[in-house]
Amino acid sequence: MLSPTPRTRLRRKRDRQQSDPTTLHAILDEALLCHLGLVDPEGAPLVLPTMHARVGDVVYVHGSSGAASLARDGEVCLTVTLLDGLVLARSVFSHSANYRSAVIRGRARRVTDPDEHLRALEAIVEHLTPGQWDHARRPDRRESAATAVLALALDEASVKVRQGPPGDPEAVAEGDGRWAGVVPVTTVLGAPETCPALPADAEVPSHVARWCG
Repeated sequence: MLSPTPRTRLRRKRDRQQSDPTTLHAILDEALLCHLGLVDPEGAPLVLPTMHARVGDVVYVHGSSGAASLARDGEVCLTVTLLDGLVLARSVFSHSANYRSAVIRGRARRVTDPDEHLRALEAIVEHLTPGQWDHARRPDRRESAATAVLALALDEASVKVRQGPPGDPEAVAEGDGRWAGVVPVTTVLGAPETCPALPADAEVPSHVARWCG
């Protein structure tokens, strides 16, 4: 169970808070993009969109090793949101969205062990593009040195979920007949587009065709 802390306990809509860690894991595993919030060396807030991967109870993110904001351990806030639908109610005030979100807080650790660093990069590549780690060339020393990896434990996380139809029962009770409902939102992968440096009839690798199909 996820134990709420003063920083992760919901103050409003408490019924939307989820305590099952498998829900947290599922959100992180489905999402392809996260946002990493931190304080830069000058003391200003900074939010970075980046790619991630979960390995057990740790989530890894990567970025440039030349970025001063990623050069050290420090307190961060990592967020992921999956938008599942737009909720159209009978009143503008009751409009909402169906979503699954996770907010993870804690002290990020700069990964310096070469073996863990490589495993983290593999996890990120395989999370985003299954099968590519074995298909593409592995990073060399220079490329690895240019890539910073941060590790964040999932010890302090808040998971929030909203699903279902509009929540305006008073309008229904009053007989308001205006249309209301949910417009689903989905993310789909399109057909692979071959690099123009390759022949136009180059065959798409089977692992790419499989997860794009």
